[in-house]
Amino acid sequence: MEEENRSVGGGVEFQWWWGWALAGAAQLGWGVSSFRRGHAGDSRLMPFKAFAVASLFVGSAASASVAGLQASGIHKVEDLMEVGANIRTGLGIPPRIQKGKTDDL
Repeated sequence: MEEENRSVGGGVEFQWWWGWALAGAAQLGWGVSSFRRGHAGDSRLMPFKAFAVASLFVGSAASASVAGLQASGIHKVEDLMEVGANIRTGLGIPPRIQKGKTDDL
């Protein structure tokens, strides 16, 4: 798989995976900070605060996942499908039948 860079501005090459990693780390830090701070203020807002903290943790996990995929060279769904096919082949599992090719049976 080729390393894919995107051009920004005047032809400067820039990799985006570190931005996703930075966003994930920031969200995780903000979530831990909010969690440790605990309950403060009006108790009627507690469900909203709990949802906000949970959203920060889920968002940080999603950002870290995207960063990991992009850093490993997986930029498209087709790349991920190719990795999955290689894993299945390495384990000795027969390849999956694609939906468009079921008429051949």
